[in-house]
Amino acid sequence: MSLPRKAIIAITSYNGVFYEDGARTGLFYTEALHPYLTLTKAGFQVDLASETGTYGIDEHSTAKMFVSDDDEKILHDPNHEFNVKLKNLHKASDLKPSDYGLFFASAGHATLWDYPTAKSLIAIAEDIYKRGGVVAAVCHGPAILPPIKDANGDSIIKGKTVTGFTTQGEVEMNVLDRIKAAGVQTIEEGAAEVGAKYVAPAHPFDDFSKIDGRVVTGANPASAHSTAANAVKVFDSL
Repeated sequence: MSLPRKAIIAITSYNGVFYEDGARTGLFYTEALHPYLTLTKAGFQVDLASETGTYGIDEHSTAKMFVSDDDEKILHDPNHEFNVKLKNLHKASDLKPSDYGLFFASAGHATLWDYPTAKSLIAIAEDIYKRGGVVAAVCHGPAILPPIKDANGDSIIKGKTVTGFTTQGEVEMNVLDRIKAAGVQTIEEGAAEVGAKYVAPAHPFDDFSKIDGRVVTGANPASAHSTAANAVKVFDSL
């Protein structure tokens, strides 16, 4: 059965206060934008969806250090197709999983809160994977991977090599205590719990992506493009 050249980018719904300065976490803007641009350039139709059909931006993700000049132009262009799709975000339960051949989980620390129990997003990813499609995630996006099951009822990352935002990165950002206090898992903890092998980049913010079968993961915002490019590569090899 041929897979539709159509992708879904998952977006977090969580938008709680997270940072020391009172800023909220939410969607890390470029971690959805860069995959969107990469996938559409590769000829994919792309839909954006969150569990609830709502989202909020991670207020730090649009800071100058995280956006290039090109990103900034798009950020401030309400008519850019990415922003139009974001504004008209789908609710995951309204979508038909069989329409898609590739699932990409974008991120922001917010995903640690909602992805592990995002039933409709998880169901879409499971359906795609069971039909032989590709499941990819970047930075904190791999928070969604442990509960996605294969045909045997195991996590799709059991026994697989994956990456994602490092615990060392949480320490450097001075947010690990906040994550622990909230009782949510780090990416490394989630991977270990289901028997995945977690690997880290040399430095928490290096561009770093891993392919293991039909699972593709990336470590941080700098890896959003390469993770999506690797997901396309895997899809095109199927």
